Amino acid sequence: MVKVYLSRKGLEFTEKNVSEDDTARDELLAMGLRSTPVTVIGSENVVGYSPPKLEAALKAASA
Repeated sequence: MVKVYLSRKGLEFTEKNVSEDDTARDELLAMGLRSTPVTVIGSENVVGYSPPKLEAALKAASA
């Protein structure tokens, strides 16, 4: 759902699959997180699919 949300907004993103990419998994664990999806926007990590949180992070990153 996050991919669809970002795509509909015309935003570019990089997808990392923690099931297949050990480095991506290690990055997730280093953030202190264990669940997905995690969307990193600027310095904020949005865990799960939450359009209001994604929108707030996008606005903060563009400010």
